[in-house]
Amino acid sequence: MRKTHRPTTVVALILSLFMAALEATVVSTAMPTVVGDLGGIQIYSWVFTAYLLTSTVTVPIYGKLADLYGRKPIILFGIALFLVGSIASGVSRSMTQLIAFRALQGLGAGAMQPMAITIVGDIFSLEERGRMQGLFGAAWAVAGLVGPMAGGVIVHYLSWHWIFFINIPFGIAAAILLVIALHEPIEKKPHILDIAGASLLTACVTALLFATTGASLLITLGGLAASAVLFLIFASVEKKAPEPVLPFTIFKKPVIAVSSVAGALIGGAMFATMTYVPLFVQGVLGGSPTDAGSAVTPMVIGWPVASAISGRLIMRMGYRPLIRGGLGLTAAASIVLAIFASRTESLWLPRVATLFFGVGLGLANTALLIAVQTSVDWAQRGIVTASTMFVRTIGGALAIGVTGGVLRMALARDSSIPPDAASQLLGPERGQHLDPEVVRHLGAALESGVGIIFWISCAIACAAFLSSLLFPRVSLKEGAEVAAAPSPEADRSELKEPV
Repeated sequence: MRKTHRPTTVVALILSLFMAALEATVVSTAMPTVVGDLGGIQIYSWVFTAYLLTSTVTVPIYGKLADLYGRKPIILFGIALFLVGSIASGVSRSMTQLIAFRALQGLGAGAMQPMAITIVGDIFSLEERGRMQGLFGAAWAVAGLVGPMAGGVIVHYLSWHWIFFINIPFGIAAAILLVIALHEPIEKKPHILDIAGASLLTACVTALLFATTGASLLITLGGLAASAVLFLIFASVEKKAPEPVLPFTIFKKPVIAVSSVAGALIGGAMFATMTYVPLFVQGVLGGSPTDAGSAVTPMVIGWPVASAISGRLIMRMGYRPLIRGGLGLTAAASIVLAIFASRTESLWLPRVATLFFGVGLGLANTALLIAVQTSVDWAQRGIVTASTMFVRTIGGALAIGVTGGVLRMALARDSSIPPDAASQLLGPERGQHLDPEVVRHLGAALESGVGIIFWISCAIACAAFLSSLLFPRVSLKEGAEVAAAPSPEADRSELKEPV
């Protein structure tokens, strides 16, 4: 059996995560221009929602498959699927096609991040994983710095199609390095895939997303009813499943329950902010694609930097101060954005607000994740990590569904706005051929719709902060024993969480 070359494997994993992080920031920046070319602002949010949905519901399924067939084939399959979806997205000729191919892209992304985290756990000791988190955080920081600005430059000098093609070299390089460097003994174990549970969960979340779109009262009520029925069936199936895709027993722990609620809420606020700040800058303030990118760049830089700092402060301060302080900071940033965004024409307000929002995310999310992981033993750590990722992303998908419905209703409220007016305003010609009166009405509608969305995001962020007040007092001594199992001679006198 050949040995794994750990440095090369780490480079491959960083490349795969960098690709996923770059994709998120580049697409968010370029979407207003995409709408200007393809049209379909009414279904704008589904470009993000489709990706989030497929990348989320597949996480536990890929985890089960990795236990059966090993991590290597699963992450290679995910990278290949992600690249196919990227190429197809780049050649899309309509918004409907783009949404479908983004869903395909999400199917691949669902394997990349959880498999990378699992592989690090396989090939590194507990002490070494802390250093690896710093490397991965640096990869996210670089992607956060390069992505938004690169998206604006690519759209300005090439075309929006190339924002999907830039993934190709990173994906190919990551796959080749993994084939060469990663070697694992595959021990086949008797597992039972919870196909029924995964299918019901997918159907339940999809129905809920349709209910939040605001397309019509019938769709809303029908989607909510279908989602409720599917959830009850899903819960019944999971109780009987030998290896449930989402075991409800883990939520009996207060740490996991509170972290899941806070994670879902802050995920909603985060995705809504990242999705609609670029649209606000370009559609309301009249900024360029590059300006739109620069408005969210501070968030995706501040997050990993604060995350690295949070990891170092946990043993000194404990979980609760970082979680409450971080979520309090995101709530304050959301309040500032909601109150003052419509009262200024300066780009510095969204930049400063997203910076503090990102710093708050970094402080809180790292502490939440480590608290959840150290609350269980090794055998359950993969399950709770996947569940944490799942609820956070579902929260984001639901928030984008709701806010997308709000935007559609805001545009439909004014009958003087032609259906393709928003596409022309956000296109390369910046609405030069539109009647000035139409531009005025369209600007007012966009400002009204995005303004409501900022208040919704603010409410969600404040709810996340309030949920953090319920976070239980956790003994770092117990967490250290579960995570590292130190020898009895180890000095643990300073491992108690500060009050």
